[in-house]
Amino acid sequence: MGRLAGKTALITGGAGIIGLATARKFIAEGASVALVDRDAEQLQNARAALGGKIVTAVADVTRSADCARYAKEVSAALGPIDVFFNNAGIEGVIAPLTEFPEDVFEDVYAVNVRGVFLGLKYMIPVMRDGGSIIITSSIAGLKGGPNLSAYVMSKHAVIGLMRGAAQECAPRRIRVNTIHPGFVESLMMRRLETQRVGNRTLDEIQQEFLARVPMGRYVQPEEIANGVTYLASDDARMVTGSQHLVDGGTMLV
Repeated sequence: MGRLAGKTALITGGAGIIGLATARKFIAEGASVALVDRDAEQLQNARAALGGKIVTAVADVTRSADCARYAKEVSAALGPIDVFFNNAGIEGVIAPLTEFPEDVFEDVYAVNVRGVFLGLKYMIPVMRDGGSIIITSSIAGLKGGPNLSAYVMSKHAVIGLMRGAAQECAPRRIRVNTIHPGFVESLMMRRLETQRVGNRTLDEIQQEFLARVPMGRYVQPEEIANGVTYLASDDARMVTGSQHLVDGGTMLV
């Protein structure tokens, strides 16, 4: 019996690398899983990768009507939801604050903050008492960094949403926590590396990032999934209102 045997779980940003790795882990631990993403083709690919063992819903997390719909559809398909991984997010661009494109700032806010808020708003009513909500933040939500003002803002903001939700949900024993990935081996890291290249090589940029990780390598998506699975499971039944790092020690530097 897995740690999530008999539980139901919904993951937003489900077709992304962390969402897919977490879905795979949840299924291995016995959960019934639904994936939500705005990219229908990538959702089909995710279904194929997971052997068709999932429910899917195409939705834009920035739209209230879409969030209400995915909450209704998934709970109708799976029953009350035990685990909500509120994970959808984008990074925006790298640019100084004074030059940061306002439309990109609005896009990042819409997905990373409004999307998390709407997820909480519509999912909490369809969750089972004693469930677990995990929100994806970042090390950028704890220490910040230059030239990523929208992303840093958004990942700080969801910690505030988590803390408020944890208090509101406690009477129903629904736990709410954030997970804070460090530098994850992903397309996002490739984009961040490429935007920094300039006159240097990609390898030089990667070495600069790795120099900030005491454990000497990028985090694998499966390692984020392991952390999320712990928070989703009854092993963490008294863990709420907290922040969980999976960063190879980057916050120590």
